[in-house]
Amino acid sequence: MSFNLLAIAQSGRLEHEAILLAASLRHSDPGFPGMLFIAEPQPGPKWREDPRMSDRSRKMLTGLGATILPFESRAFGSDYPHGNKIEALADLPDQPFLFLDTDTLITGPLSAIPFDFTRPSASMRRENTWPKPELYGPTLCQTWAALYTRFGLDFASSWDTSHPDDYWRRYLYFNAGWFFHESPRAFGNRFLAWAKDIRDTPPEELVCQELYPWLDQITLPLVIHSFGGGRPGPDLDAMDGTATCHYRTLPLLYARESDRAVEVLETLAADPDLRPALRHWGAFKRMVIQGEGAKARALFDRGNLPRREQMIRNTLKREGLWVR
Repeated sequence: MSFNLLAIAQSGRLEHEAILLAASLRHSDPGFPGMLFIAEPQPGPKWREDPRMSDRSRKMLTGLGATILPFESRAFGSDYPHGNKIEALADLPDQPFLFLDTDTLITGPLSAIPFDFTRPSASMRRENTWPKPELYGPTLCQTWAALYTRFGLDFASSWDTSHPDDYWRRYLYFNAGWFFHESPRAFGNRFLAWAKDIRDTPPEELVCQELYPWLDQITLPLVIHSFGGGRPGPDLDAMDGTATCHYRTLPLLYARESDRAVEVLETLAADPDLRPALRHWGAFKRMVIQGEGAKARALFDRGNLPRREQMIRNTLKREGLWVR
């Protein structure tokens, strides 16, 4: 099965994460038959500073087989860089795609996963981040119902009825760290239109809700449901499993991720062709080159991690091991 990969990179941390992503794809799935597109926002009125990568990173990425995909930010930009993943879809070839957040390592063969691109889905590695119900309402159910009604969707058919009413897991909610569909054009057009609609004219039930930084994750389940998709089945267990690791930050990678993820990271870090580009990234220098990642890893039992990510972050911060 051939499909394209899309990730976003720009000046700073993301350009270094993109190098790790591209190198890990080549390392863990050397026969991947599709193309890796690294989308790069271009300077314009939506950006306060030039968002483009350094020439060094751009050269490194193309040397790893990635294609740099420039795109214009017309709806989002500096005020909401999460919107890059929405706007960049319009510039992809209109072929099946898998979007990956740049802070992802490929740890196994993506090309062996049996994606059904006609039925989109996304990452379930999420926490109860949105919405936050107010004391006197609306409830979680009422909040989500308002969005499904806004876009003419059947709300009840999206429920996981193994969970009770007003429990957050009952409602379709994803982490936007990965998602896929057969048409980036159709998916991206709807994603952009609905995200702008929610941002500009939110339903009354959302008046007290924070939309940033959650706008992409608010809109994503609506778009996926509208295209006949839903929660990933067991055929996609390798995502956020044996094939990918959405690590978010290097301290979190060392604290909680698998031995395989650490092995891939440190194998790539030892590559003399990669190391000169990555050593300019402060987190990489401290966690990997200076060995502080091992200290972070020793603080936690991977078989008995704290239930919430914030607890892990707090421990790392207390120990002086939090860096991005």
